[in-house]
Amino acid sequence: MEQKVKSSKNKTIDFSVEDGREYLNRCIKAEPEKPYSLEEITDNILLGKSLSILPNLPRGFVDLLIADPPYNIDKQFGSYNFHQLDYEEYERYTEMWISAVEPILKPNASIYICCDWKSSSAIERVLSRHFAVRNRITWQREKGRGAMHNWKNAMEDIWFATVQKNDDFTFNLGAVKQRRKVIAPYKIEGKPKDWEETEDGKFRNTFPSNFWDDISVPYWSMAENTAHPTQKPEKLLAKLILASSNPGEMVFDPFMGSGSTAVTAKKLGRHFSGIEMNEQYCAWAQKRLEMADTDKSIQGYSDGVFWERNTKAFQ
Repeated sequence: MEQKVKSSKNKTIDFSVEDGREYLNRCIKAEPEKPYSLEEITDNILLGKSLSILPNLPRGFVDLLIADPPYNIDKQFGSYNFHQLDYEEYERYTEMWISAVEPILKPNASIYICCDWKSSSAIERVLSRHFAVRNRITWQREKGRGAMHNWKNAMEDIWFATVQKNDDFTFNLGAVKQRRKVIAPYKIEGKPKDWEETEDGKFRNTFPSNFWDDISVPYWSMAENTAHPTQKPEKLLAKLILASSNPGEMVFDPFMGSGSTAVTAKKLGRHFSGIEMNEQYCAWAQKRLEMADTDKSIQGYSDGVFWERNTKAFQ
């Protein structure tokens, strides 16, 4: 059989564990029962299972938790298969890992958890038992396979919560405004009302809502793309990181995957740490972290604002 030749424009990171041994060796191979200091884990990824490693991490060091746990569907992640559970079992699974991450959070930490419609209600129930649930973000996946006997699943959720029930948490509103095209450019005395005219057109920087329709899922010609089956876009993570952390603070991801949270945190001047059980994904993450040393760009985010899909930052 003739082997397919990868296009020169295809930037997907997809090398084997053996080919990526140099990168894999940069990860911390977690040892059972070994306690880890903050210095050891800062700006690095631990290789192992979250539930085994989390009890060995320092207490109260995380400013922002971003988690993308397995959704409650049958899904293969390398050699690991996650099998769909019944509702109560998935809720118990969620309770286990949320209880395990709770001790590592600072008193004013924020939490974001990604999920789909099948897992969303279970995650909200568990979150509300531990933290103050603030909002549910829904973001639009602009690609995906259609369904023959159902509506195409084109949305995912992100639950936003905080440790504190009061207002003692970070939310940098000015850092996450979205730039939208002005359809009806209203003027007062000949001057623009709440919009500006640029060389790219007429735009308004608007307050962010909890519905995001400006996200592009990584694809083959994007430098951030990997062969991970459920990779989250850097632009999506940039919104969470900019809103709910400050430069120099710690962003933690207990299900690191191919490193999107870590890479985006690094690009935005935050510290990062996290856990991933798959060697190949760890190696891909380290490759991306190396790339971030010379390329800080985040597609869809420039000039301090988030641009709509298919506008300036996507050209």
